[in-house]
Amino acid sequence: MIWKIKPSLEILNGFMKNTLVEHLGIEIIEVGDDYLKGSMPVDHRTVQPFRLLHGGASVALAESLGSIASNVVIGDPKKATVGLEVNANHLKSGKEGETVIGTVKPIRLGKRIHVWNIEITNENEELLCVSRLTVAILA
Repeated sequence: MIWKIKPSLEILNGFMKNTLVEHLGIEIIEVGDDYLKGSMPVDHRTVQPFRLLHGGASVALAESLGSIASNVVIGDPKKATVGLEVNANHLKSGKEGETVIGTVKPIRLGKRIHVWNIEITNENEELLCVSRLTVAILA
């Protein structure tokens, strides 16, 4: 298990009050030994003008999941996590009315740098986006 203490869904979702994450409707829905899963609705907050999932919303989901995961891995309130780099390959469109699911897993968990892989799928488990996030750990 990569978590200092396995986090509860209630605590993780409580951290998101009054943030972009809450505004976009992102929720953590599952915690595994080495991954987190989060959901996000494809609705008026997350679509582009053609009513498809906005690529920026996918990136916001990916970066949010990776940042949350890094915070839980370090488990130290004296340290902060900040994103250094995020990229995304958009493979298929998400459609309005769907819910997308992001799964974040570590690629590398160092003392100062974490690298995360995030896969976003639709309700049919079709891969929509693959993203990688690099996070710095600050004292």
